[in-house]
Amino acid sequence: MKLGLHLNDFAWPIAADGFGTTVAAIGQAGEAAGFEAIAVMDHVWQHPYAGGGPEGPVLEGYATLAYLAAHTSRVKLLALATPVSYRFPGMLAKTVTTLDVLSGGRAWLGIGVGDYEAEARGLGIFYPPLNERYALLEETIQVCLRMWSGEHGDERPFHGEYVQLERPLNSPQSLTRPHPPILIAGSGEQKTLPLVARYADACNLRPGPNIPHQLEILRRYCEAEGRDYDAIEKTCPFRFDVGEDGANVGALIDQLRGFAAMGIETVYGRVVDDYRITPIEVMGRDVVPVVASF
Repeated sequence: MKLGLHLNDFAWPIAADGFGTTVAAIGQAGEAAGFEAIAVMDHVWQHPYAGGGPEGPVLEGYATLAYLAAHTSRVKLLALATPVSYRFPGMLAKTVTTLDVLSGGRAWLGIGVGDYEAEARGLGIFYPPLNERYALLEETIQVCLRMWSGEHGDERPFHGEYVQLERPLNSPQSLTRPHPPILIAGSGEQKTLPLVARYADACNLRPGPNIPHQLEILRRYCEAEGRDYDAIEKTCPFRFDVGEDGANVGALIDQLRGFAAMGIETVYGRVVDDYRITPIEVMGRDVVPVVASF
């Protein structure tokens, strides 16, 4: 099993002028600890899953990923996950391409339909009904794949129901070939998992006892699409709480062993009190090497 470090709660007891050095320290400590990737949530208000209200401090995702790219050298970098309606498809492809180029080929596209309507409405961000966001999700992925093909993208016009591009030009092209890997977040059995089977290099399922059932459904969709089920990385989000002086390490390892037994290969988690850095170091010393054998 591999672990990814997830930055999804910036409610640190630190003034804003210290956020830059803190993010850099977290990224460097996470890389040194052996985390496979660093993911950043793509929200602009604090999400309810982190607790507290929307007024909590939040850093914009892709600016943060670019900053992390400059302070790391190995870890993969991705948003977990971009709500599809928040960014124009052509600009999203260009943004991920730029991250890939500047990071030396370490960018992923993490994307989903989104679930934070109040945030979108509050800031005037396009947020259509759910069925339209699913249609937009597929067209957005198609646009990204079009722009990542060939030397400068497949420049033929793209005319979808929701997305129109006259010339999908992309230069410079991504370093990662044939394209930056695509992670589709969500557990929806009727709409999300079929898209995973059709397009994705990784899924990101909600943690819980339904994971084996959802993976079996994904396997069936892969068979129908002619995709290799084993080529899709199975991931889920979680929370890494090592406790004071590593008191919870044993319990955390048992939880991760349980995910591995269900078929999860990579877990993305926020390290509780990550700003202190020591919990990340404990993860690297006591957790990462143990779960690598799962």
